[in-house]
Amino acid sequence: MRLFLKYFRLSFIILLMGYGNVQAETGSIESISPKEASALSTEQKAVIIDVREDSEWNEQHIAGAIHIPLGQLNERLSELKQYKDSPVITQCKSGGRSAQAFDVLKTAGFSKVYNMDGGIIAWDKAGLKTQ
Repeated sequence: MRLFLKYFRLSFIILLMGYGNVQAETGSIESISPKEASALSTEQKAVIIDVREDSEWNEQHIAGAIHIPLGQLNERLSELKQYKDSPVITQCKSGGRSAQAFDVLKTAGFSKVYNMDGGIIAWDKAGLKTQ
């Protein structure tokens, strides 16, 4: 029994320390920096999904991003089906809503989903352009 507990504790510690960025199956979110998101989007290797509300989108948004407010995402998944096997980056103001969008997309079977760390606030701080 002591040996079992020792290995259980060791496994738990390894899990906590080594797997901070694992897929949604374990309840964690895979993240990407604004600069990484910009590069992937510019190279047309990923699509950015902006899940902010209309008023936020109208103030500023990332060129080429697809705007689908979080509250509409489930009912508008069919608009994104062409990206199901492509890299998709979720983005909001600071990262909270896009984390929820990440879960929606992973649950819907999207295979390569990333949440942009810090949202459009971090995008601005990185000196990246918006419209």
